[in-house]
Amino acid sequence: MPPDTATTDRPTSPPEAEGWATLKRFVPYLWPKGNWPLRRRIIAAMLFVLAAKGVTLALPFAYKGAADAMAGPVGDGASVALALVAAYGLGRFTSVLFDNLRNVAFERVGQVATLSLAQDVFHRLHRLSLRFHLTRRTGEVTKIIERGTKSIDSMLYFLLFNIAPTAVELIAVGVIFYLNFGWELVAATAFTVVVYIAVTRWITEWRTKLRREMNDLDGQALHRAVDSLLNFETVKYFGAEKREEERYSGAARAYAEAAIKSENSLGLLNITQSLITNTLMAGAMAYTVWGWSRGDLTVGDLVFVNTYLMQLFRPLDLLGWVYRTIRQGLVDMGEMFRLMDTEIEVKDAPGAPALSVREPHVAFDNVTFQYEDGRTILKGLSFEVPAGSSLAIVGPSGAGKSTIGRLLFRFYDPQGGRILIDGQDIAEVQQESVRAAIGIVPQDSVLFNDTLAYNIAYGAEGASDEVVAQAASDAALMPLIERLPDGFETTVGERGLKLSGGEKQRVAIARTLVKNPPILLLDEATSALDTRTEQEILGTLKRLEQGRTTIAIAHRLSTVADADRIIVLDGGELAESGTHEELLAMGGLYTEMWAQQAAERNNDAEPEAAE
Repeated sequence: MPPDTATTDRPTSPPEAEGWATLKRFVPYLWPKGNWPLRRRIIAAMLFVLAAKGVTLALPFAYKGAADAMAGPVGDGASVALALVAAYGLGRFTSVLFDNLRNVAFERVGQVATLSLAQDVFHRLHRLSLRFHLTRRTGEVTKIIERGTKSIDSMLYFLLFNIAPTAVELIAVGVIFYLNFGWELVAATAFTVVVYIAVTRWITEWRTKLRREMNDLDGQALHRAVDSLLNFETVKYFGAEKREEERYSGAARAYAEAAIKSENSLGLLNITQSLITNTLMAGAMAYTVWGWSRGDLTVGDLVFVNTYLMQLFRPLDLLGWVYRTIRQGLVDMGEMFRLMDTEIEVKDAPGAPALSVREPHVAFDNVTFQYEDGRTILKGLSFEVPAGSSLAIVGPSGAGKSTIGRLLFRFYDPQGGRILIDGQDIAEVQQESVRAAIGIVPQDSVLFNDTLAYNIAYGAEGASDEVVAQAASDAALMPLIERLPDGFETTVGERGLKLSGGEKQRVAIARTLVKNPPILLLDEATSALDTRTEQEILGTLKRLEQGRTTIAIAHRLSTVADADRIIVLDGGELAESGTHEELLAMGGLYTEMWAQQAAERNNDAEPEAAE
């Protein structure tokens, strides 16, 4: 079994990337600029928080009063106790009412913030270079986005409705304890809270490292599962189901072990927190009992202290969970922001105009390009394709043929030279306008897992049913569509795998017809097809080429022999140029390739003749 050497190319993140620096980038989603309706909702939610907290802080006074009234003689004390109990019940209901009104006011804020972040990430990913998408693992990227966008809603909620109210409550309880019991109980409470927060932070930081390891292993397991399922045909071709199961199981087991460590550490944290809070509870109540024994405090004071500490411990218990959630949210959002910070390799120049195509003339002017240092693909390549003519590009494997198509679409910018369309350097115009002017029929036409109509109409946004039907007819797709029970609404499957290679190519041709571009790129559009299907597709492509400037990248020379001009690449340089007849007369590389392919065709034909 070959070693698993795939990498995520993830940079080592500085500590601040997962800390408060990440929080700063999160603030605009919390307080959206210029969106006053949402800001008013946040303000209303905060007012409900303060109202609920005010009611909660008043409840122990009613509880204490009821306990003291019941400790006295029966009579008027019963009425007072009953009234205070009723007030206590009403106060608890009011607190719940304010909490839920807060949630109603805030829900839209959280959803809009999550939506805005998800849209920003998706926008950024589609503007990253082809290099990024070729080197990243799709499953892992998907997981990073999922975790990052989900974290924003919880972070908004906890920052506004837990951290801030808990701080207010701590101060209020300290003041109340000081006025009623003196500084000793305040000091004990403050010391306990400080210890609680410090221990919680220390253990949580440790758990964060475990959680980060879990995330990495989770992403790896997901990547292996997605990669294996996307390539299920290859898996079955090589009988590698068991091998894939072992690869996935290995990643899943590693994740399970990391999850066990994380959950065990959570148990340690909960035990430690409980020990600290219950020690304070027992000490404070013992202090109250001691005061009662001396006649300084009442039975109601015991209830008073107990109620306040229980109310205080509830958000403190949550504070540990909230801190973990926020810390993990910062980790998840930090990863997503780093994804968003990936440098855009191909950028439009500031104020770049749109490409204007009157005469679709294409030219490569001394173009030099390399994917990585030390491996030059194109070496000062120059050629021209006059408007309305056809150019074929041929050559051995690795000569740089497909790279020309990627540069023409401006998936990469060359390190030297220029690429011109109608005399305009494509590096100085908007990428979107360049790609709008070019249509492509690739060697492997990957389709969306949607209907035939959707895939054909993808060529131009808002294409009408009539345009789609005409394109399907021109691409010779109608015989297939008429045989299908659902016609245009037939789903083509993942990557179009429900269709044959020729059918997928016809869909790609129809999609390009809908786009109706002035420049056409055929990137080995028939090399993956059988001879009969190839001839049928070639006839369709000839119709597609009419009236357009066409560049055909080909492996089989017979498919481009009628091109207006053919250039032969060798080692990234222009080796030969001319028509089919001229190149054969030269007796060079083209002649050698033609003779070799002719021999292969003859060898393939001999068995058929024998039969």
